[in-house]
Amino acid sequence: MSKRKAPKAKLKKSLQHTIRRVFIENPASNLSHKQVCSLIDVRENALRKLVYSVLEDLKKSNFLRSSGHGIYQLNAEENFIEGPLQLTARGAGFVIVDGGDDIFIPPGKLNQSLDGDRVRVQITKQGKSRKEGVILDVLERERTQFVGTLDIGKNFAFLIPDNTRVGTDIFIPKEKLKKAKNGDKALVRITKWPKTADNPYGEVVEVLGSKGGNNVEMISILVNQGLDFQFPNDVLTQAEGVGMELDEREIKKRRDFRGVTTFTIDPLDAKDFDDAISFQRLENGNIEVGIHIADVSHYVTPGSPMDVEALKRSNSVYLVDRVIPMLPEQLSNLACSLRPNEDKYSFSTVIEIDENGKVYNQWFGKTAIHSDRRFTYEEAQEIIEGKDGDFQNEILILDKIAKILRKNRLKSGAMNIESEEIRFKLNENGHPVDLVVKRSKDAHKLIEEFMLLANRLVATFVSKEKNGTNTIPFVYRCHDKPDEAKIDLFSLFIKKFGYEIDTTDPKQISKNINALLNDIRLKNEYSLIQTMAIRSMAKATYETTNVGHYGLSFDYYSHFTSPIRRYADLVVHRVLQETLTTKKFRYGNDLNDICKRISRMERKAVEAERESTKYFQTLFVMDKIGEEFEGTISGVADFGMFVKMNENQCEGMIPINAIPGDRFRFDQEKFAIIGAKSGKEYGFGDSVRVRIYEVSTRKRQIDLELVI
Repeated sequence: MSKRKAPKAKLKKSLQHTIRRVFIENPASNLSHKQVCSLIDVRENALRKLVYSVLEDLKKSNFLRSSGHGIYQLNAEENFIEGPLQLTARGAGFVIVDGGDDIFIPPGKLNQSLDGDRVRVQITKQGKSRKEGVILDVLERERTQFVGTLDIGKNFAFLIPDNTRVGTDIFIPKEKLKKAKNGDKALVRITKWPKTADNPYGEVVEVLGSKGGNNVEMISILVNQGLDFQFPNDVLTQAEGVGMELDEREIKKRRDFRGVTTFTIDPLDAKDFDDAISFQRLENGNIEVGIHIADVSHYVTPGSPMDVEALKRSNSVYLVDRVIPMLPEQLSNLACSLRPNEDKYSFSTVIEIDENGKVYNQWFGKTAIHSDRRFTYEEAQEIIEGKDGDFQNEILILDKIAKILRKNRLKSGAMNIESEEIRFKLNENGHPVDLVVKRSKDAHKLIEEFMLLANRLVATFVSKEKNGTNTIPFVYRCHDKPDEAKIDLFSLFIKKFGYEIDTTDPKQISKNINALLNDIRLKNEYSLIQTMAIRSMAKATYETTNVGHYGLSFDYYSHFTSPIRRYADLVVHRVLQETLTTKKFRYGNDLNDICKRISRMERKAVEAERESTKYFQTLFVMDKIGEEFEGTISGVADFGMFVKMNENQCEGMIPINAIPGDRFRFDQEKFAIIGAKSGKEYGFGDSVRVRIYEVSTRKRQIDLELVI
């Protein structure tokens, strides 16, 4: 009996989707049953009865309302909201609403939407704690390609995606398998999803081979975040047409710095050199410093294949063992890159500054440069520390100025964060053999301060210019004041170490955190407390409405200095050039959409980079199962606690039901895990001894057990 009803149920589901679409496209129309049947070309009596049943169901669900006997209209009183969907591993989801409460979507109400899709949702319940809704339409697919494991049967196959939040397996006809074998990892593209089908249909794009291996895992990480790892052919074709030679006619239109001392300072393994510094002493004793940035906008024009792809990617992605560039290598590593001993087009901020860091004049414009020397951070650092070397005088003076600029920033309330980065040393097989923590030194801070200065000056200049009586549409890098609840949590965390700061005045919080970090700089807990301080801050985003940058203590700030790896900077270059020249601005309302996209893609890149690090951490400790380590509790939740091992900086998890000696529960108010009988507490910052119990590269997870 159920089998006989199945086709009718599928048909009704398909009709429901079609009829929804009719009313959404005609929101003001009053339509009768007869008119609806005519619009969707239904003539048979049985189907017409089914249409009537669907119309009544839609009325009961408040999607439609009755505007007369047998007359239906879209229920305009109900909320119809658009936004991106985030799925959970349990099959439910949330539609993210800008400036409002997210809308819960229960399982069964997803209407063939996938994680990340932009959807239209109808609110069906207005609860006290949350809103609930049903998805009406998928407006835009976030991605159509997925990595997973193939489960091949006799007549057909399914891809089981690595990412459990995808929410569905993908059906693959046997003829679309590309000779893949059962259990193979594969990259699959969704080709269609019929309204009557429970699963989308797909085809194998690339067979990745058997499970495991760094290449397969990195591709899986990228695809699961919706990040492309290959460029389309039209983008590569356009990039290959970009030459290395400069046009003398173009150079004549620019300010020529090729005869001025210029150099770059970058990481040892860098290939995409975004920025260079020029230095020359002026007759009045001041210094002219040129902050020269790769002129990507000269090569990547709006609407071109490279531009469309760059916006789609929004930024380069830096995994442990590879870089996925925003632009093809012909541009990112060759034509645009400010490589030594080559003439290059650049877009520059040129300042007149004295050795006390006072800026007297500024100039922005297109330039041509010639880098005389490529320094690694290590080489520049050796010069700062007293070793003789090329451009020693210039580097020492710039370092002196940078230290003053930094001191002034901190004095005005900027966060004093010493960046720490876990770097793996890989052998010839790509396996991690050592792990080091890289910390910023003076050479890093020298470049950082001049880049910050250029970004601030550009943002301030454009924000104060006018296009007639209108402000100029612009991309600001914004960082809002910290959330009160997160600061309270940070205060609770540092109390575990015996520290306390005043958090009553939001304007003073950053200064108080700076003072604390400065006091504990040489103590073991410094790194962990600094990490928690960063987590307590708001996330920086790209916005068209400026709110300033709390962390840097700047009223105006943008991203201008890295257009090879960030689309935001490319847009800023275009807007700045239009401000300086034509006053005809190509960006308008679409700039808001661009800001939302590049902010979203930045978060995806961060997630991919974080997952890449977790994967290599599991590889690194794979041969250490059973070994014991001293660690610090770095996180607590209702399912367990996270512990960062002091010796190797890797983080693992102890499930709450595996903590020995008692039955433990998570206390939300104390933000601690507490024993029911003993009252024993485990919370942020507590020192514990752990043993590595199990390691899963697939889950990117290190399981620990407590040693008592």
